[in-house]
Amino acid sequence: MTRYVDEDLHGAEFRECDLTGARLIGVVMQDVVIDGLITNLVVNGVEVTEYVEAELDRRHPVRVLIRSEDPADLREASRQLHAGWAATIERIRRRPGIERRSVNDEWSAVQTMRHLVFVHDSWFRRCCLGSTELFTPMGIGTTVEPYRGAHGLDLSLDPALDEIVSVRDAQAAELEAWLDEVTAGQLAARAPVPDDDVWPPYARGRSVRQCLGTVLNETFEHHGFCVRDLDLIEAQDAD
Repeated sequence: MTRYVDEDLHGAEFRECDLTGARLIGVVMQDVVIDGLITNLVVNGVEVTEYVEAELDRRHPVRVLIRSEDPADLREASRQLHAGWAATIERIRRRPGIERRSVNDEWSAVQTMRHLVFVHDSWFRRCCLGSTELFTPMGIGTTVEPYRGAHGLDLSLDPALDEIVSVRDAQAAELEAWLDEVTAGQLAARAPVPDDDVWPPYARGRSVRQCLGTVLNETFEHHGFCVRDLDLIEAQDAD
């Protein structure tokens, strides 16, 4: 493990880093932002993860529905997530051009929605339905090779907002129709992931419910990222 002693890391940025087991001792941390998959976080001797999770659930009750095993709760979660995105898209329409602006090297709003097109194709159609069809060309996938531009993705595309929204609406309708019929037994079953080399290779052995959870969590988390950045852009423009 790399050990940093008396180093000035003021303004440092750690992106897509694995900090599991990291120990920060005698440090000064002011105006710090931590965003990621965090468990068992101890701050000055206090395990704070449960506090953070409880506050996030309070702010976003849909998180509780996403974690449920009840198909009715999952249906409601999907509908709430779609409604949340619909409201954000209307916000974007009021500020033409904002959908293509990014903050701190994050995805723009249209890139975020295109990534969710890919998430639906890979984690729902492929993993929950067992589909072997090509992915929607406009989708933005993982940066990991050889998957980045594979299985129908076209990295040269630059679709308009309306085109992306139309695809996302159709995907949301497809998911909700499936959720209207799915049973608890079907959700608990092994995911019918095709036996080939298409993304995501690590989905094999997971349950349908786990794969669905990835779809819902990605939809929720990326909406949060999108709203965060829209807030930042609007605040910058107001200055």
